[in-house]
Amino acid sequence: MTRNSRYSLSIPDLTGRRAVVTGASDGIGWEIANALAGAGAEVVVPVRDPNKGARAVERIRDRHPAATLTMEDVDLSSMASVEALAGRLRADGTPIDILINNAGIMTPPKRLTTGDGFEVQFGTNHLGHFALTVAVLPLLRSGKARVVSQTSIAAKRGSINWDDLNWERHYDAMKAYRQSKIACALFGLELGRRSRAAGWDVTSVISHPGVAPTSLLAARPEVGRTAPTSGRRVIEWMSRHGVGVGTVETAALPALMAATQPETPDDAFFGPRWPGDAGGPPGVRQPWQPFRDREAASRLWAVSEQLTRVTAG
Repeated sequence: MTRNSRYSLSIPDLTGRRAVVTGASDGIGWEIANALAGAGAEVVVPVRDPNKGARAVERIRDRHPAATLTMEDVDLSSMASVEALAGRLRADGTPIDILINNAGIMTPPKRLTTGDGFEVQFGTNHLGHFALTVAVLPLLRSGKARVVSQTSIAAKRGSINWDDLNWERHYDAMKAYRQSKIACALFGLELGRRSRAAGWDVTSVISHPGVAPTSLLAARPEVGRTAPTSGRRVIEWMSRHGVGVGTVETAALPALMAATQPETPDDAFFGPRWPGDAGGPPGVRQPWQPFRDREAASRLWAVSEQLTRVTAG
């Protein structure tokens, strides 16, 4: 058993298991990949920036010299790039035991679109992960996989803007971000339902990291942000002083618990246990109201298939 962080999460031996973790170049994703590698898993790290990815892999190997790590190229905002990655994974044929859909972007200062024409947060955070997951479904079924959809505390409230999914009329960066992370959770909910109905033998669970000083609110030239947000600076101060929020390391624990703990039921929702959900030890939580709408989850799946042109068969 590998213990991770001050909350002493016990991670079982994952030798012989293959895990794919998106967004592992830094922050929470890196902590997740590092912990899985330390527990013996073979970890595939799909990254948008190969230089950052190489540094991330090197840092993990510094801590775990025997780790088996593979870096792959992917831009989750590009359907062609996602399909290329999925094609390489399918061609390799190795079953996937754990898939953690963690990567994301947050609140660009102006509305941006992907190369496929989607609002960039919806296109990256939800549609990119939807397309990847569905495209590698045969490998997930072979591995009797655990799929973890990473949502956000921002999704405690908000809704899907069905009439304008791409926010073309009245763009609000935070509302668009909330929509994208609600979509992540609804996708996880519907994936579990479809797996049970069709006998896919894939367990789908949802997690959120709470609040921590990650790169989401740092300077991000690729989304037009040239300096950290004021919120980032406040969160850094709170994290340093132990005031109500987590560290990057503790923020990784809900997803790690969701991915590795035995006998976890479909649709389980993991997050920090302190009041307010921003920090604390990880545990199973009650799903927030936006995550309970099964009709919306089914509708979102159908819309996502239409938009991405990726279907489960």
